[in-house]
Amino acid sequence: MLAIAVFVPISSIEPITIVLVNTPLDARARHLLQVLIAQYIRDGLPVGSRTLSRSAGLDISPATIRNVMADLEDIGLVATPHTSAGRVPTAQGYRLFVDSLLQVEPLGDEQMSRIGRQLSPQLGTQRLIGNVSELLSAMTQFVGLVTVPRRDQFALRHIDFVALAPERVLVILVFADNEVQNRIVHTRRAYSPSELEQTANYLNAQFAGLPLPTIRKRLLQELRDAQSEMDRLLAVAADVTENAFSTVEEDDVLVAGQTQLIGVQDLSDLDRLRELFDAFTRKKELLQLLEGCSQASGVRLFIGEESGVAPLGQCSVVTAPYGTGDGRVLGVLGVIGPTRMAYERVIPMVQATAQVLGAALKRVDQTQ
Repeated sequence: MLAIAVFVPISSIEPITIVLVNTPLDARARHLLQVLIAQYIRDGLPVGSRTLSRSAGLDISPATIRNVMADLEDIGLVATPHTSAGRVPTAQGYRLFVDSLLQVEPLGDEQMSRIGRQLSPQLGTQRLIGNVSELLSAMTQFVGLVTVPRRDQFALRHIDFVALAPERVLVILVFADNEVQNRIVHTRRAYSPSELEQTANYLNAQFAGLPLPTIRKRLLQELRDAQSEMDRLLAVAADVTENAFSTVEEDDVLVAGQTQLIGVQDLSDLDRLRELFDAFTRKKELLQLLEGCSQASGVRLFIGEESGVAPLGQCSVVTAPYGTGDGRVLGVLGVIGPTRMAYERVIPMVQATAQVLGAALKRVDQTQ
């Protein structure tokens, strides 16, 4: 039985070398598996022994290749879809291929320029994030997705209050990346324009440059500790910001290119496609999967059932976290496609996009 390979997350777009522990595969078997998977990814057809004999560049007979293929099938790395057919890789075969046989090279200048044009810092945070899933889908011809950074991860630049009606106040929040959010809150009593102006001035003077959760925590602590003429002002500030500083439910995952999977041979079963599209619509399982990748040091790859999301059982998911380069992770982006994907092409695209997006967001933050 094949021993489990040591899995090392792909944290660089340099060529990858992974050492397998106690694997019974010799160099010839690994080479044949590599050729078979590469040809199957390219053509989408089961690969026969005669085809392998011509493609492998080894001085061995088709009969010898058939024996090697039988051994690979016995240990679960390849399968025969039907009688007298050639072999196709299994999920375990793809995993071994990616972890120990795949060479990943950096993207070329033209591709990097394309990513840079689509993810220019001049676009601002909202448009940058909005472009990512579309860009990944266009480059890979699969489904692109990205988690949206929560607003509480960004520092507050300025706050204003506008009285709308008794006990209703419009809160205008301007963040460090120049994004603006308007929130309507219900207060315990009506406040005059002068009270709201005084409160906004106090908050801007004391808390600008801090994220919302920190402001809320410090404000409540100061309210508990205050024993002076500021009690009233702190009470007003706590009242009008209590709900405004709470987490707001947003569209947490942006997904683009779902229709790219309709024509994929490996996903042609209508019931399977329906389950897959339902997962894209619900997004909850996708969000959980992506959030679980937020602490990864680089690219992560889930093949088939490894994702733990049942509708993705015939798919591969390639993800990478993105942030501003100071250790702060803002979200995760990635690609969903069939297990028969050109991993050597998709992996560097995902990683490069995460790097360019992070650099662009950092520049947005610095220029505001």
